Amino acid sequence: MITIKHPIDFPETYPLDRIGPKEQLLFFDIETTGFSGDTSQLYLIGCVYHDGFGWKLIQWFADTRQAESELLDAFFAFMKRFKTLIHFNGDRFDIPYLEKCCCRLGLSHSFEGMESMDIYKKIRPYRKLLGLESMKQKAIEQFLGISREDKYTGGQLIEVYRDYLHTHEKSLYDLLILHNEDDLKGMPAILPILSYADFFSSPLFPQAPELWEGDCTEPTDTPLLHLMGTGSVSVPVPLEYSSGPVSLELYENKAVCTIRLCRGCLKYFYPDYKDYYYLPFEDTAVHKSVGEYVDRSARKKATARTCYTKKEGLFLPQFGPFKEPSFREDYKSPLTYVLYDDSLFSQPQAADTYFSQLFCWLLEQ
Repeated sequence: MITIKHPIDFPETYPLDRIGPKEQLLFFDIETTGFSGDTSQLYLIGCVYHDGFGWKLIQWFADTRQAESELLDAFFAFMKRFKTLIHFNGDRFDIPYLEKCCCRLGLSHSFEGMESMDIYKKIRPYRKLLGLESMKQKAIEQFLGISREDKYTGGQLIEVYRDYLHTHEKSLYDLLILHNEDDLKGMPAILPILSYADFFSSPLFPQAPELWEGDCTEPTDTPLLHLMGTGSVSVPVPLEYSSGPVSLELYENKAVCTIRLCRGCLKYFYPDYKDYYYLPFEDTAVHKSVGEYVDRSARKKATARTCYTKKEGLFLPQFGPFKEPSFREDYKSPLTYVLYDDSLFSQPQAADTYFSQLFCWLLEQ
């Protein structure tokens, strides 16, 4: 086994204290000859850490096939000095791979007691909102405006490593070591993507909503509600996203939501439909205590779909249990609405609750 250790330029592009004290963080990445720790070989583990004075890189390289156990022994012994592992897709690949290697080699090492922070897993719920074509690291780099062209992929380096085992040529060794080092050096470049998850999970301080009615000269024209909130986290790249009646704009530490209201006739569905009659001529439901006085030919037993009363007015879409009574366009309509008036957001917590429910809904679209 060969051990490489030296200082590294590791710019802090993201507030690491959101994850934990930097001296407790260990960035890591592995290089292997395949996807399964049961059938392929681990040949390189690289880590970046802060020793209290600066950032350091340490790598363990298997210069022979028999050195795999030494790599694992060295890494797990070193890992115990830290509290949190930081990686990209390590929960799905790197960590299970190392566990399978230990099992195959009869080693008792484990990740017990370690916290795991997977950049991939943390940002995956925001993929659609961010407009990411894929969840590969290069797609995230492209979103952040980072230009980095790898000369080799991990797959291409498998043959390089096999050639090295036969020849021990220094040029091949340098290529393998440099690739892993470049992967680790690239980690700070993508860390700012975490700011989007931080933004949505941090408190938002909303301003008073503004209703913009425009001309409303056409029957289809409806007012727009503008909600603006300021957070404690800034996002690295502005974005715009639209879904259904909502458009969202994020820039700096601000969120601007524009919600299209609904003007017209909506339905309130009674939950206990077995206690109601449906009156087809009036297109409404009435309680049986009242419906008993209606001619039998003009009433039917209500069903869940017909147990409603209609309301005309201006409605605000809601994205969670915001206000009651709630109205729908039809029984199975996914969105509910509440009658709009200026008092809806009179309570300090109302706008904050509405924002939170709106964000959750957007992430589910």
